[in-house]
Amino acid sequence: MAHLFEALKIRDVTLRNRIAVSPMCQYSCEDGLANDWHFVHLGSRAVGGAAIVFCEATAVLPEARISPQDLGIWSDQHAEALARLVKFVHEQGSLAGIQLAHAGRKASTYRTWSPKQGAIPLSEGGWSNVLAPSAIKFQENYPQPREITREEIGGVAQSFAAAARRALHAGFDIIEVHAAHGYLIHEFLSPFSNQRKDEYGGSFENRTRIVREVVEAVREAWPETQPLFMRISATDWKEGGWDVEQSVALAREVKKLGVDLVDCSSGGVIPGVAIPVGPGYQTKFAAKIRREAEIRTGTVGMITEPVQADHVIRTGQADIVLLAREMLRDPYWPLRAARELGHTVSWPAQYLRAAPENSLMREPVKPIAAQTGTDGKSAPISDITVPAHTAGTARKNDG
Repeated sequence: MAHLFEALKIRDVTLRNRIAVSPMCQYSCEDGLANDWHFVHLGSRAVGGAAIVFCEATAVLPEARISPQDLGIWSDQHAEALARLVKFVHEQGSLAGIQLAHAGRKASTYRTWSPKQGAIPLSEGGWSNVLAPSAIKFQENYPQPREITREEIGGVAQSFAAAARRALHAGFDIIEVHAAHGYLIHEFLSPFSNQRKDEYGGSFENRTRIVREVVEAVREAWPETQPLFMRISATDWKEGGWDVEQSVALAREVKKLGVDLVDCSSGGVIPGVAIPVGPGYQTKFAAKIRREAEIRTGTVGMITEPVQADHVIRTGQADIVLLAREMLRDPYWPLRAARELGHTVSWPAQYLRAAPENSLMREPVKPIAAQTGTDGKSAPISDITVPAHTAGTARKNDG
């Protein structure tokens, strides 16, 4: 049996294989709401047979978006828009994951294919409330952030928790906290972007404090029966910054707080660093963290071939592989991988006529039960509140 197609149980949730669709920003929303593009984009990858289909980085507050076109989950309406997508993903036998995020000093910028880059002006939907651990720009053409206050840090943690409750109501199975790629949480971890003198800056314990607070808040809001992942940048790729040894130490800490898997990426906190990109170039980080922190890991980055992905799982370098650009090229990569590795997998009933001989019909996964009140009905997500000092700080029409 191909190791890539072994099941994996995490808490009370079972992955039917070790393949996940990595969160990939689509920059295609209005007011942060999921739409037909997201339904087709993510739904097709569920049809393709991945065990987990992750939504892109999903902002916990309006001002937490990278661009005005980012996906969000800061209101009941956003959760309701995502629920339709989750239902379809479940019908295809996949688990639905959501990556909760705050862009920090990389917020209020143009989407990637815009002819303009860097800070987006208020007149084009940008916002002025760009926050960072320290008032240091990412690069010259990016917004000038202001230093986030201690009170606002607490509000951010509670916004992640509120987003987790909304995600539960929408039916998601797995949450991933985004602590990578130079966004807010990673900005606190790296000395390059965090020059604070208070209890959130300086030492390893202080720089990682926000991570512990966010994880504790999310874990309290998220059922014990459901997995919690965290994506990190395992290294800044520059001496004096965040590195893999600190990543191992952080993994040990968040494991104690209820994180089940560390999704290992790298870089993003400072521009212009030399990254040795190549096939599986980040897998060594997942292997080291898995071994030394004794926690499940995922690996992402330049994983394209089924034999390559199977080797990662078979040799114990990681517990899951997350595919990004290769999934954009081929939404049905898991079905191709099964054929190439000689493993029989289930296919959607509508596609069975094209499936290899003896393929089984795809079975849906059972959706996670909605939050219930004493009357047995779903608890209204309008009961989920965000601290007043974090709400309504972006422009009304900055979606």
